[in-house]
Amino acid sequence: MTLRVLSDGAVLRAARPGDEPGILSCIQALADYEREPDAVENTADDLTRTLFGADPKAFTHVVERDGAVVGIAIWFLTYSTWTGTHGIWLEDLYVHDEQRGRGYGKALIASLAEVCVERGYRRLEWTVLDWNAPSIAFYRSIGADPMSEWTTQRLSGDALSALAGD
Repeated sequence: MTLRVLSDGAVLRAARPGDEPGILSCIQALADYEREPDAVENTADDLTRTLFGADPKAFTHVVERDGAVVGIAIWFLTYSTWTGTHGIWLEDLYVHDEQRGRGYGKALIASLAEVCVERGYRRLEWTVLDWNAPSIAFYRSIGADPMSEWTTQRLSGDALSALAGD
């Protein structure tokens, strides 16, 4: 991804080493917003290994304003057996409250759409909480369609260990 200067002077770019505290701050703020303030177990060291290790499997675009990370899009690749191509799964999109309304969220999602188009990926997907009306309205405004017949399933904790035979 190429560095992009936004209209107010903020910079949209790929995350780089040193961004981990700012990324983690956005992750925690998102957890707080989603009413799960104690759910974040991630650390700056975890982010360093995940995003900047020898073989990264997750990636982050950031918006930096006045030297601080104020928005993030954390993503990874998916694969569709139906289309035969990869896609992007947007795991987290977050812009700090005081920075909203400047177009940063749209710029972050647009940067992922650009990656999809450049690489021939055919899907950019994510989930949103049912009660998060402002985000749902934003997603509709950029042309996203709800996948109303699909329900996300999750296997974790004891159930995951039990199934693995642990």
